[in-house]
Amino acid sequence: MNWFNFFDNNTQELKHSFGRGINANISKDEENLFNLSYESFENGDIINGYDYFLKSLENFSNEIPNGNIITSKEEDKLIFTIYQGLAKITGYVTKEHLYAQSVVCKKESSPVALKRYILERNYQLTYANYCSDNSHLKLKLYLDNITINPHKIFFPLRELALNADYDKEFAKSEFKDISLDDIEHLTTLDSKELEIKYNYLHTLVEKVYKKIKTFPSNDNAGMQAFSYLYLLFKIDYLLVPKYNIYQKMSKKINVYFNSENGSIEFKNEELREYLNSLTDMNFNEFSQNFYNSKYTFSQTEKTSQEDINIFITESLKKIRWYKNNRYTQIIPMIYKYIVFYIVYNYGLHPVTKALFHTLIEIQNPDFFELLEYKTLYNEETNVFAKKTIISKIENIIEPYQDKFKLLEPFGDELNFSSLNEFSNSFYQQIMNLNFEEI
Repeated sequence: MNWFNFFDNNTQELKHSFGRGINANISKDEENLFNLSYESFENGDIINGYDYFLKSLENFSNEIPNGNIITSKEEDKLIFTIYQGLAKITGYVTKEHLYAQSVVCKKESSPVALKRYILERNYQLTYANYCSDNSHLKLKLYLDNITINPHKIFFPLRELALNADYDKEFAKSEFKDISLDDIEHLTTLDSKELEIKYNYLHTLVEKVYKKIKTFPSNDNAGMQAFSYLYLLFKIDYLLVPKYNIYQKMSKKINVYFNSENGSIEFKNEELREYLNSLTDMNFNEFSQNFYNSKYTFSQTEKTSQEDINIFITESLKKIRWYKNNRYTQIIPMIYKYIVFYIVYNYGLHPVTKALFHTLIEIQNPDFFELLEYKTLYNEETNVFAKKTIISKIENIIEPYQDKFKLLEPFGDELNFSSLNEFSNSFYQQIMNLNFEEI
């Protein structure tokens, strides 16, 4: 399961959220709790079966529960709360059934367009459905416990949580005056962090635009595409915007890759115009697109190591093509694009996710220095914190070696001669990871 937050085992816990994943460690007892849930259901102990299962979804920071799952028992009933971004899911379990819901907003204040959108969403959902009571619009779930097991719980609850979170984000971005309910669990970013992100956005866009001006005047559409998409993936992972920025940015990315209409030049211009709209935002408008929250379910399905390897291989081929044709100015950007694309699009194993975050720290020391982390690479001197990097890789891999006997740390195999060579060798080692259970 794809629930993991990366910790700096040599220095300190990460103080900020990055990307769209779960910003915490899964329980060390996750597998045991899942198995106990199965056993309880097989023995007809429904309440404890659900209790074990929900506890297997808990995540931790520095071995302290994050509070993403809260449970309590009342006679023959289990009461629970699950947090997923904007969504707060409340529910209960009896021996006969499970009921869960997530409130979106007050019924009387919701626009007609939102009600129409919600009705249409019901045709896209498999387990949950939208409804309204006398006061609220809500997404609800009902499960019969006659033939229940952990797998039959996981996917319906995941659908409820992910869609409630997404649709509340959508509602807030499309209907700015709407007042969302059940969002007291959100926390705001402090002004210093917001200022860092706001200023970094402008610096980042300015640097990439300046780089684009160095591209050859003819036949540079592919290079521009890498540049704009790299920018968007990087903004998403490092800055982690929500609400309007996230909705529009993800839509732009989706249209770019999935639309067959328009030339690459036209698509590039669409991305450039959107990036300009981001930098045109004043600080107040920008700041309204951020919050911190707890997450329980991953947004992306688990991706096979084979699919990751295929993408890396194809991307490295493109780098070789640019190198052979002497378009060297785009190569450093593509090396960074690869990892940002992967963490945006793929559901990663905890080991792979932590390794990729380490690579992102190394490739982007300017941002992490602004957030007061110890940097792993000095861009001016081309000097790596070699011992720290090797140690970090070992600390990521070693806890999983009991389960994956062929999984080996690879820090000593990396090329520290330059950032490009380091990135290339890092991707090669990622493709050599062996998650076969023996």
